[in-house]
Amino acid sequence: MPLILLALSIANLIAFGLFAIDKTRARSGRRRIPERTLLTAALFGGLGAVLGQRLLRHKTRKQPFAAWLGLILTLHVLLLLSALVLWLACPLWTDPT
Repeated sequence: MPLILLALSIANLIAFGLFAIDKTRARSGRRRIPERTLLTAALFGGLGAVLGQRLLRHKTRKQPFAAWLGLILTLHVLLLLSALVLWLACPLWTDPT
């Protein structure tokens, strides 16, 4: 379980970092990170991507990008809720002994 949390943390940091880099590049007129790359990073680090979008005010009005990001966040929430339900329903899975 700690390895999964570490991987998710790293994925979220990478997603946030990519949004920050893209915002910096957008301000300076340099070559941008493709939206496909940002959305792929969001698929693995959804919270980091959403925080990057909101805190940096980056790509908040761009459609369909914002809609795709919302869909990815919804998927993350559903997966988290499903994992929680499974964990609560089967507490034996959490005990390795």
